Amino acid sequence: MILDRFRLDDRVAVVTGAGRGIGAASAIALAEAGASVVIAARTEDQLREVADRIEAAGSRAVVVAADLSDTDQVAALAQVAVDSFGRLDVVVNNVGGSMPKEFRRTNVTALEDAFHFNVSTAHALTRAALPHLLAGDGGSVVNISSVMGRVSGRGYLAYGTAKAALSHWTRLAGRDLAPRVRVNAIAVGSVATSALEIVTGDEGLTAQMEAGTPLRRIGEPEDIAATVVFLASPAGAYLTGKVLEVDGGIDQPNLDMGLPDLAAPDQGEQS
Repeated sequence: MILDRFRLDDRVAVVTGAGRGIGAASAIALAEAGASVVIAARTEDQLREVADRIEAAGSRAVVVAADLSDTDQVAALAQVAVDSFGRLDVVVNNVGGSMPKEFRRTNVTALEDAFHFNVSTAHALTRAALPHLLAGDGGSVVNISSVMGRVSGRGYLAYGTAKAALSHWTRLAGRDLAPRVRVNAIAVGSVATSALEIVTGDEGLTAQMEAGTPLRRIGEPEDIAATVVFLASPAGAYLTGKVLEVDGGIDQPNLDMGLPDLAAPDQGEQS
């Protein structure tokens, strides 16, 4: 049965940023496909709610409240999985993000912080997970990237640059770790998560985003979670080093940040 290829029975996954949004939906989806899951984020109460849903799906969850901007803490999750469940098969690097900011207000620190949070954390966890992935039947790494890693829009310089780096890291790591470990990414479009609440709470902005999306809607976390299961499971066994665009069909930003043309000298933030 073709649907059997989407099963992850007896497999173990680590999902970062799993307290809400895409991370939570992905962890629950992996559990529904049969995996045991280590879920990590900063807020323990949110993780406990996700763990309850995982257990309701008949699977097992381990909660790790941690500062996932700390590469030592994020790398430690690989050993937590092995200590808790005896193996590690799937890594979902979902932690990341960066607030939009006008170019002259984007200092070097902001750019470096975006790279660290979106790329260095993924590298740290994947590197720590690698011996355990190789010890089993091979494994799968899924990175949550963004459409802003391939399109241009004002205000997204730090975030878009970091996500572009994560997408290309995926291609390079896919080659480095083949054939035993597959590495793929999802270039996510606009998805209804807490990060988008400032937009989805405004009917005008929501309408603008929907109109700018060929599928005429904002995505749901489950749209991304379904793709995570595909990439993590035997269903995606012939993909590595690829970035799947799950974005409603957009080829340009679907939200205008309203940043004006540069007109007058501005010292901005120079550090």
